[in-house]
Amino acid sequence: MEAALNNFVHGLPWLLLLSMIVAMLLALGKGADLLVQEAVTLSVLWGVPTAVIGATIVSLGTTTPEAAVSVLAALRGSHGLALGNAVGSIICDTGLILGIATLIAPLKLDPRLVNRQGWIQLGAGLLLIACCIPYAAPGAMFSAGGRLPQAAGLFFLVLLAGYLYLSIRWAKCAPCEVVEEEKGVSNLLILLKLLGAIAVVVGSSWLLIPAVQEAAIRLHVPEAIIAATLVAFGTSLPELVTAVTAARKGHGELAVGNIVGADILNVLFVSGAAAAVTRGGLLAPPQFFKILFPAMLLVLLVFRAGIRFSGGTMKRPFGFVLLGTYIAATCLGYLI
Repeated sequence: MEAALNNFVHGLPWLLLLSMIVAMLLALGKGADLLVQEAVTLSVLWGVPTAVIGATIVSLGTTTPEAAVSVLAALRGSHGLALGNAVGSIICDTGLILGIATLIAPLKLDPRLVNRQGWIQLGAGLLLIACCIPYAAPGAMFSAGGRLPQAAGLFFLVLLAGYLYLSIRWAKCAPCEVVEEEKGVSNLLILLKLLGAIAVVVGSSWLLIPAVQEAAIRLHVPEAIIAATLVAFGTSLPELVTAVTAARKGHGELAVGNIVGADILNVLFVSGAAAAVTRGGLLAPPQFFKILFPAMLLVLLVFRAGIRFSGGTMKRPFGFVLLGTYIAATCLGYLI
C-alpha cells in the first residue's frame, strides 16, 4: 500500500499535488480541533487531568505515524530511518513544536505532574542511548556505531505497558477540575469521537507525508535533507497540529502533556516496536552518537531546565529558547 501511494503521488501533476497538500492540511486542522475538544471533555467526565489524557490517549494516537514509519523501515532494513525517525521526532516535538505552541500562547501546566512525566521523558532518552552503546567496545561507537537489540525493543514495550499503568494510577490521585456533567453525554460516544479524530489526524498525516516529499523532490531539495527533516517533521505533524490547536484554545496542559507523552512513546513505543520486529535489532550508525543523541539530550535538558523555572506557566521567552535550541542542534548536525 505504501508503494502504491508513493506511485500515485509521483504521477500527480503539480496542481493536483498542491491541492492534495492543502486538503490534508485542512483535514489535519479539523481533526485536531475535534481531538482537543473531545480530549478535554473526556478528562472532565472521567475526572482525569487533561495533561494525563494528553500524555496517554492523545499521545498514543499522535505517535502512530512514527511507529508505522519506523516499523515499516525496520522490516525493509532501513535501520537508520527507523531509529532516526524516533530520535528526530523527539528533537522536533520538544524543540520546534513545543516552542511554536509556547509562542502562540503561554502554556499553563501542573508543575508536579509535568515534573514527574518530564523525568520519565528524560530517563527514556537516556535509556535509549544506554541500550545502543556497544559495551564490548565502547570506544568504537563514534566510528562503528552501535545497536538497539531486539531484546531491548521487547523490554521497551514492557516498560510502555508499565508507563501507561502508572499514568492511570497517578491520574486517580491528581486533582482535576470538577464541573457538572451534561445530561445525556455518553462516555462511549465521546471516546469514539476522540478515536475518530485521532484517525483523521493520523490518516491525513499519512497521506500528507509522501505528497510533501514529492513536492520537495520536484523542487530539487537534496535527498539527505528530506530524510533528515521531512520524515521526522512529517510524522510529527499530528503532535504539531494538536499542540498548536490546544495552545490556541487555552488548553496548555494538553499541549505539554501530548509532547511529553509523545517523547516517551517515541522511545518505548516507536523505537521499541521497530527493534522488536527485527531479529538482529536496529543498527545505530556513528552519526547517532556524534550528532543525533547529543542533540536529543540537549533539547531534553533545556526543556527540563525550563520546566524547573517556569512555575505554573511556560511563557513566550521560553518558546524562543526551545526554538533556538532546535535550530542550533539541527544546524550543528549539518555542520558536523
